[in-house]
Amino acid sequence: MTMDLASDLMAALRAAIGDDFVKQGSDIPVKHWSDATEMTPVCPKALLLPGSTAEVSAVLALCFKAGQPVVIQGGLTGLAAGAQPQEGEIALSLQRLNGIEEIDIESRTMIAFAGTPLHVIHEEAQKVGLHYGVDLGARGSCTIGGNVATNAGGVQAVRYGVTRRNVLGLEAVLSDGTVLTGLNKMLKNNTGYDWPQLMIGSEGTLGVITRVSLSLSPAPPAFQTALCAVSGVADAAAVLGRLEQIFPGRLVTFEGMWREYMDVTAKLGTLAEPFAERPEITLLIEAALGDGQEGQDLLAEALSTLMEEGRVQDAVLAQSLQDRQRFWAYREANYEFHHIMPAGEHFDISLPMNVMDAAIAHMRAATASEMPGSTFIAYGHMADSNLHLAVYPDASANDAAGSKAIVYDAVGMFKGSISAEHGIGMLKRPYLSRSRTPAELALMKSLKQTFDPAAILNRDRIFAAG
Repeated sequence: MTMDLASDLMAALRAAIGDDFVKQGSDIPVKHWSDATEMTPVCPKALLLPGSTAEVSAVLALCFKAGQPVVIQGGLTGLAAGAQPQEGEIALSLQRLNGIEEIDIESRTMIAFAGTPLHVIHEEAQKVGLHYGVDLGARGSCTIGGNVATNAGGVQAVRYGVTRRNVLGLEAVLSDGTVLTGLNKMLKNNTGYDWPQLMIGSEGTLGVITRVSLSLSPAPPAFQTALCAVSGVADAAAVLGRLEQIFPGRLVTFEGMWREYMDVTAKLGTLAEPFAERPEITLLIEAALGDGQEGQDLLAEALSTLMEEGRVQDAVLAQSLQDRQRFWAYREANYEFHHIMPAGEHFDISLPMNVMDAAIAHMRAATASEMPGSTFIAYGHMADSNLHLAVYPDASANDAAGSKAIVYDAVGMFKGSISAEHGIGMLKRPYLSRSRTPAELALMKSLKQTFDPAAILNRDRIFAAG
């Protein structure tokens, strides 16, 4: 792009959305220089803040004509460098597309703008006695558009599924400015190709999502919470199956924390040991059984049965809100590990539950052999086959970069996924072939060419441009 063309483009962009919403240089807030991946920040060529779908369409049409690459930004909570600017890119932020357009109580649907924070979706649904089932630790800052673009999962997927299952339709703008509006509100709608489903999980590479139509559920009863000690994945899977049988449709959370994770948690010094002996896996379980003694008794009886069957070694039930918060503090302790552990590598993978034990044993052994003194931890959304791993190097080592090959090779060997809920972005692009065949990659590139022929949207995310 020549200097004159760049200057003309900036002038046209300012005319399209207003001078106050096109920022350059030192006027660009530092938060837009990176996402949560912790890569070196890069100041984008410009920051665009459109306030409507029409304005998104206008700026993309201008960028398409000029061949100007664009990176789309939501809440900037991503961990795969999907919203991390590259040199020469313009950042398009959806923060002004914020708010609830409609809640249809009879249809149990909500239409929201893409820049709406997830916690607002929850709060607005709750006000009318409804519930949106996707919940993430980043709920206070992540946006619904980003959730849809990455097909976010979270801690309630065992009951409500990942984002894809909760989206009925959406509106998106293609790279040339074409607006596609498919804000369907019906569960059944077989009218040809379901293009909105292609947008879900596409990480901004096919179009810019501007509005979404979400499926809501009746508000669940209050949760009962417990910590359980189990000896391995086989027992955890048996516990999962029995609880779903005992409480059909009411099991909401089923999280697993392996013993090394609890070892590091203990080093924080802020949480007492939940059990007399540390088990192989500590489970965090929640079921929508209602508050009060009756709900507690239902869960206590179920866990007592599982202990008699030898599937659960020990269990502790929350007797109060403070207990529940403490139980969740174990699961969320990983956010504090950076205070006591060296910089490590972090992974978001999926593994079939029938090979999960073997895969973890393989990765433990490989890291111990190839990275002596390193610490390998595993935890995550166990019922969904989604594990979060971290490898922290020995204090004498420079970094844990070598763990990438160990983990991703194991994922390929055990037929898993290199990304369960955080997307591919730029960070995992070199390893995508562990989870996708050459034919699948060719099809994905063909779709990219169809939706974004000039390759200006989130270029080099998922796979390299060209």
